[in-house]
Amino acid sequence: MGARAASAALVALVVTVGPGPFVQAQQQTWVGMISDSQCRGDHGGEVDPTECTLKCIRNGDKFVLATDNGVHILPIANQTFAGLQEHAGQTVKVTGELKDGAITIARIDVR
Repeated sequence: MGARAASAALVALVVTVGPGPFVQAQQQTWVGMISDSQCRGDHGGEVDPTECTLKCIRNGDKFVLATDNGVHILPIANQTFAGLQEHAGQTVKVTGELKDGAITIARIDVR
């Protein structure tokens, strides 16, 4: 195979295969409340959202991010992320990667 044919074959391979697994995913930002999978975005209004969220987490529920006043619930993949307990029940800005329907949090900022 000549040099020109080899170059064309390599270009075709790169185009067919794509950039490969080494490309970083695009980070996104969401604003919502750190809540739990039981209460989702609604803690009933008569209880403290922080206390309620932490109680549900102690009872085995998972942290979630409730956006759009609780209309959308996004599971959180990295449940041990520093700041989840600290910001439970609070509205925050979360930066991370959405993969397979769950957020892997990279950063939590207070709103």
